[in-house]
Amino acid sequence: MKLKKIVLSMATVAAVMSLAACGKKATASKDTVKIGILQLIDQSALNAARKGFTEELAAAGYKGKKVQIDYVNAQGDQANLKSMSQQLAKDGNVVNLAIATPAAQALQKEDAKTPMLFTAVTDPKSAGLVTNGDAPDLNATGVTDAVDVAGQIAFTHKLFPKAKRIGLLYNAAEENSVVQIAQAKKAIKKLGLKAVVKTAATTNDVQQAVESLAKQADAIYIPTDNVAAAAMPTIGKVSEKSKVPVVNADATMIKTGGVATQGINYEDLGRQAAKMAIKIIKGKKVKSLAVESPAKTSLVTNAHRMKLFGLTQADAQAATK
Repeated sequence: MKLKKIVLSMATVAAVMSLAACGKKATASKDTVKIGILQLIDQSALNAARKGFTEELAAAGYKGKKVQIDYVNAQGDQANLKSMSQQLAKDGNVVNLAIATPAAQALQKEDAKTPMLFTAVTDPKSAGLVTNGDAPDLNATGVTDAVDVAGQIAFTHKLFPKAKRIGLLYNAAEENSVVQIAQAKKAIKKLGLKAVVKTAATTNDVQQAVESLAKQADAIYIPTDNVAAAAMPTIGKVSEKSKVPVVNADATMIKTGGVATQGINYEDLGRQAAKMAIKIIKGKKVKSLAVESPAKTSLVTNAHRMKLFGLTQADAQAATK
């Protein structure tokens, strides 16, 4: 009888300890903020946006065991975007971040419940992500990468005043690029110049397209286009060989193929998006967070290509005015 009591007592203690352990695990899980990230493709600008996002979260204390980042990359594949969006929808994340327009469109279609942030999206209204940017009504908000395209065309013209034909390269399937190209054409026409346009649906199409463009244009302008960004080293090689300069909307691209830009920094965009994510984590509703524009732009130059085209830093600075 005494032995039976001891065994029963030990069993009770074991059960209590087991419950306590479960309680601790549940608490730890509850204290861990789950965040999903869906990225369209592996390229420098989008990678920079993700880097800025995670670093800003870490700076605010969301690091280590305090955060669980569920990161997936569709590698530009539409089928991947769909399946990955469906997976993120099931993961019970506090907030999901979509990097680039196609990623945001896919995620919004598959997940109407989880608060969604986007970045590297040029025109969220045209993309169907919001109908009202000031009071987002479709469970999505974020930071656009909209740039002053007319200002950048003017910058290109000041930097290369002898260029009469401005080449434009983009992927016609990207809504953000279509918007920018329309703005660029209008700005080029207003300056009395001629636009020469080529499209590239994949990175495999870029070399042929840019080589053709280099034969017809005096300077080339590249918008914040994902296909072009991923193939920027190729564009840079063609630019050097043909002696036709390239100006980018995205400062990140300057390192691998451009001459200069008064453009946006995608790491900064990621940091902006992270600050919005933190507000959602702390209880803010998506509809109360207006869509934000890039907080700043900066002059970025490539020393090697500046020299190649006979430009100085003073020339680039003057072109921004």
